[in-house]
Amino acid sequence: MTPDEYCQQKAAHSGSSFYYSFLFLPPDRRRAITALYAFCREVDDVVDECQDPQIAAAKLVWWRQELASLADGRPQHPVTQALQAASNEFHLPEEQLAEIVDGMEMDLRQTRYLDFKALSLYCYRVAGVVGLLAAQIFGYQDRRTQKYAHDLGIAFQLTNIIRDVGEDARRGRIYLPIEDLQRFGVTAADILNARHSHDFRRLMEFQIERAESYYTQAIGALPAVDRKAQRPGLVMAAIYRTLLEEIRRDGCQVLSQRTSLTPIRKLWIAWRTWARG
Repeated sequence: MTPDEYCQQKAAHSGSSFYYSFLFLPPDRRRAITALYAFCREVDDVVDECQDPQIAAAKLVWWRQELASLADGRPQHPVTQALQAASNEFHLPEEQLAEIVDGMEMDLRQTRYLDFKALSLYCYRVAGVVGLLAAQIFGYQDRRTQKYAHDLGIAFQLTNIIRDVGEDARRGRIYLPIEDLQRFGVTAADILNARHSHDFRRLMEFQIERAESYYTQAIGALPAVDRKAQRPGLVMAAIYRTLLEEIRRDGCQVLSQRTSLTPIRKLWIAWRTWARG
């Protein structure tokens, strides 16, 4: 199996909505974004699947060393081998790839966030940076597109947090800021014990509105000259905004279920959004 095939398999098996946003890209850009996505999945899986924090930390150190090897032209892992070709072709900054690992390390050090400012740093490292790297791969002419890419990445991560509240709670993590919980009269124990309430629904509707504001802000910042090149991000935004609508329609039952869209629906949204240009 070649490095590109490994990354393709990693992306396809994940079932992620990101996979559908890659489908209509030219082969070189599709290979590059798939390698980036596979890298994100690898380091994320270290945190999510490794039960021992010390072992997880050691694995992340290894990935840091692998990024250094990538910069030196001698990566060992198939993902970083594929990523090296992407990095060379699209000039992906090594420090931004390293910031993704920084974000994963935050998951090993903390399970709560005091306020949205603290959460924003986490979202930037695990998703805002990915947005910037993706925009680099897709190509842009106007530097204002970087603002779009950053805000879109934050919106994606906020959507992930909303969707995964229950799943994260079962791992002992609460990403919803403590100040927000206090504002709506919801306790950490309510979330950890999956106690749905009217106050919890109000809290989640507030989170959805915040995520929506980032989508609106991002798309409003995208210069017309770069809209066609950045269509993969717009595809992803359309899929994720539909997911938020479904979560709201279901009454924000995220403590006990994980709302998702069917593959055929994702494909339809992807095709429709891409065709609009």
